[in-house]
Amino acid sequence: MSRTLFHLCFAAMFLTGPAYADRPQVAVDIAPVHSLVAQVMDGIAAPDLIIQPGATPHEYSLRPSEAAALQSADIVFWIGPDLTPWLAEAIETLAPTAALTPLLDVDGAIQLEFRDNAVFKAHDHSDHDDQGGHVDHDDHDDHDDHDDHDVHGAHDPHAWLSPQNAMTWLDVIASRLSDVDPVNSDAYLANAASGRAVIEALMEDVETTLASVRGREFIVFHDAYQYFETDFDFPASGAISMSDASDPSPARIAEIRGEIAEHGVACVLAEPQFNPGLVATVLRGSDARMGIADPLGAELELGPKFYPQLIRSLSRALTECMRSD
Repeated sequence: MSRTLFHLCFAAMFLTGPAYADRPQVAVDIAPVHSLVAQVMDGIAAPDLIIQPGATPHEYSLRPSEAAALQSADIVFWIGPDLTPWLAEAIETLAPTAALTPLLDVDGAIQLEFRDNAVFKAHDHSDHDDQGGHVDHDDHDDHDDHDDHDVHGAHDPHAWLSPQNAMTWLDVIASRLSDVDPVNSDAYLANAASGRAVIEALMEDVETTLASVRGREFIVFHDAYQYFETDFDFPASGAISMSDASDPSPARIAEIRGEIAEHGVACVLAEPQFNPGLVATVLRGSDARMGIADPLGAELELGPKFYPQLIRSLSRALTECMRSD
């Protein structure tokens, strides 16, 4: 056990509060997952959030209260070690008997591979495969960035930005909760069904929102959005950084600037947590607009409504950034 985890475990012994009577204690990793679990548990109990909004999940130091919540958990829902490799050790130390559900690995979940290239599209008819997925173009390898994904795992972990995944996960969450709390199974299943209906309507709204800017091109700050892109068939042209854990090489920045100049990219999406100077460098001398998107929704209120608000805010950010007026 690391010294940090030892101290957290010791502190948790004194901070664990009273549990809901006959209700499972549930811990979740990030705010979007918290929202889905809160939807399923609505009217029964509330899950505990481990990683606070605005924090980078790839590297995070648990507060004593968060360690206590993890220690008291009967169930842990998390994206999995592809997003938070450090959390696996914390769970093993603080919650060794908890039932674990890594949502990225459940049956039916969409998994996408990392994209290593700075530019995602080759601007010809071979850009996409028959399933609408992106085809790798090895001639754009960025050798300074190609090992970043090895730090986090085999798959792109930003899977919560797929509403299709969210609907799958609602059912999984309801099933797992029903296993440990069968008395409330009907309520969990009904809440999951209600949540799916909300997301289905949300997807229709997003399609309508994006319709006015389809065909225009955008660049993202880091490659966090391909699940959203895939669900709505709305591909980004490239990413300034491969991940939020590294700075892009000069060659990668030059390639992105060339993409913007050559193909009239309309929008570059920045993120509130990261270096605005990089975006300014990329935009210099172009007519592209800058928008702001946050894949973790740090400014949104936690709870069942958080998830649809997150997806809707992303679609609006894209639309406002790419509008032609």
